[in-house]
Amino acid sequence: MAGILVVCSGNICRSPIAEGLLRRALERRLDDAAPPVASAGTIAVDGAPAMPESIEAARERGADIRAHAARHLTPALVDDADLIVGMAAEHREAVGRLSAGAAARTFTLKELTRLLEARTAADPEPGLEARVGEAAAARAGGAPANRFDEDVVDPLGMPLETYRAIAWELDEWIARLVTALYGAVPARAEGA
Repeated sequence: MAGILVVCSGNICRSPIAEGLLRRALERRLDDAAPPVASAGTIAVDGAPAMPESIEAARERGADIRAHAARHLTPALVDDADLIVGMAAEHREAVGRLSAGAAARTFTLKELTRLLEARTAADPEPGLEARVGEAAAARAGGAPANRFDEDVVDPLGMPLETYRAIAWELDEWIARLVTALYGAVPARAEGA
């Protein structure tokens, strides 16, 4: 399934919302050329449904995750992904423990977005593979990081309003990430 794998803990709150929102954003931007998006959790129980609050918060932001079934993160899922996006630093570290070779393509959502937004090189052909390589090189080169704002808070056990806030945060970061990966959407000509 080469594509993007989103990782959190239980795969019932953050990562299903992020998976749905990222898939929607990529399909809107790239149509049939959008990479596949999946999710998994470091302590997930296979087959568990997304939390009702996650389903509602995602629905309010335009993503349908009602059919979501949790998957436990495995080395095979990690090895098959072109990019792994963790919801928190602990998820990035868990991926590294499962597959040392995945470190160069594993980031937190905020880390990856910031690394790509800080890049100075202009590439006329933006895309997933090139941008993941650039982000890995920037991180290896000591690009500044914000270790105090790297995680998306786990809303498990919190009220619906918290899930809505998390969905809003994810939607904002995902919009920035898609722009950083694929460039700005060209403005429409007047009258078009």
